[in-house]
Amino acid sequence: MRGVTFPGDKRVEIMEFDDPTPGPGEVVIEVKASGLCGSDLHAYRAPSDDRAFRKLAKGKPYETMRDGGPIIAGHEPCGVVVAIGPGIDRNIARIGQRVMIHHYSGCHICDQCRTGWPQICENKVPDIYGWTAHGAHAKYMKCAAHTLVTLPEELSFEAGAAIACGSGTSYAALRKIQPNGSHTIAIFGQGPVGLSGTQFAAAMGARVIALDISPERLEMARRFGAVETINPVETDAVEAIRELTHGRGAHYTLETSGAPQAINDAVKCLRLWGTAVFVGLGQPTEINLASDVIFRQINMAGSFTFSTNLMEDCGVFSVDRGIDVGSIFSDRWALEDAGKAYDLLDKQVGGKGVIVF
Repeated sequence: MRGVTFPGDKRVEIMEFDDPTPGPGEVVIEVKASGLCGSDLHAYRAPSDDRAFRKLAKGKPYETMRDGGPIIAGHEPCGVVVAIGPGIDRNIARIGQRVMIHHYSGCHICDQCRTGWPQICENKVPDIYGWTAHGAHAKYMKCAAHTLVTLPEELSFEAGAAIACGSGTSYAALRKIQPNGSHTIAIFGQGPVGLSGTQFAAAMGARVIALDISPERLEMARRFGAVETINPVETDAVEAIRELTHGRGAHYTLETSGAPQAINDAVKCLRLWGTAVFVGLGQPTEINLASDVIFRQINMAGSFTFSTNLMEDCGVFSVDRGIDVGSIFSDRWALEDAGKAYDLLDKQVGGKGVIVF
């Protein structure tokens, strides 16, 4: 089969790989949709001779695409189970099952893994599909059976691919604060994670203020449910949010861009006792803990992707609220057009792309 790899220097190479065969505890899915993620750009842009350009938060290095042979990219998988390895109960996986894949696999036995959070496994550096193990930018993908999450019949494969990373990430972050119709939330950054956050927060009943420096993305945010939009290049974001909230500030903020100014503004624009949730990975920044946080009784929370349980909940929530999760994808690509797809993603001006099979 053919698979997409990143040799570095903003290049995509489609290579031939053997079709995968499942071992004990593993399954193979036939991929139907595989989303493109902004985090892929770290590998796409990396110099070809950089053999250790990523580190885990724990400080342990893990191998890149070029350290042990080419790795198939793609960590937003959705498809159908077509082969099952030994030792897997039918209640875990069955042929023909429509599934999303949680793209981390840890030790399976620590507290974090057993509660659906293998990305923060306590005993090992987790396998990450599309990074340290073959991902979904290919016709077939092998994965651990415990990473499967059933895709509701009412959702498309594209919707499942969205939930498998960006949309699931924003949903998990919002679940930490539980916004409702009495709340105003300012969402910083309207890339795929921010747009899906706007979509879900509006469905939860919250009044959404969307912020981005791209007029095109702000227009998309309005279509996704934002009632107000702010371009921080054109106006002071903190002052604008206060004007829109009777001088008090937002109840909640969700920061998805990782931009230092946005991180600071996401704290400063909150009302007293407000909460900021951070998912964007960017440059270090400084926040005045005394004046901006402690004296104003501000809460701050980090949110790192999602658990398998929250992934399932996101699918059910989307069905029950009639949310068109797949609409986050503005561009659909065939596998052979992956080079064009990542060239467009690298410009970071439009919506989100997905490879469909």
